[in-house]
Amino acid sequence: MVYALDTNTISFLLRGEVKVVKCFQKEIVKVGNPYVIPPIVYFEIRRWLLNKPTKALYVFSQHFDRMFGNVKNKADMSSSVWDKAVDIYISLKDKGQLIGDADILIAAYCIDNDYTLVTDNERDFGRINEIKIVNWKK
Repeated sequence: MVYALDTNTISFLLRGEVKVVKCFQKEIVKVGNPYVIPPIVYFEIRRWLLNKPTKALYVFSQHFDRMFGNVKNKADMSSSVWDKAVDIYISLKDKGQLIGDADILIAAYCIDNDYTLVTDNERDFGRINEIKIVNWKK
């Protein structure tokens, strides 16, 4: 199993959320499950870090780089990811249950690569039938 870390999961890790840190240590460090940061999540985290005051930016950026600097990201998103995102959008729109575009792209990336998304946002991602999610916050 390959875990894909959602934005809220990385935020919890950076802030030292005990339950999430323990799950990360168990699943990634101890068991050795591989993990990735979807490109959209990487963008969201970097954007968040740049909006922090200078001192906080430095501390969180250093922590982020220490934790995730050597993660193997797929820098590009293949055309099949974009096609899957369109399918998800149409399906959610038809049901009247749209979610944000970034979350649709994250879901499509995970589905296309057969990754399990680690997120606390079960409400939105739970609307997507094909995605596998786990919540380390619970």
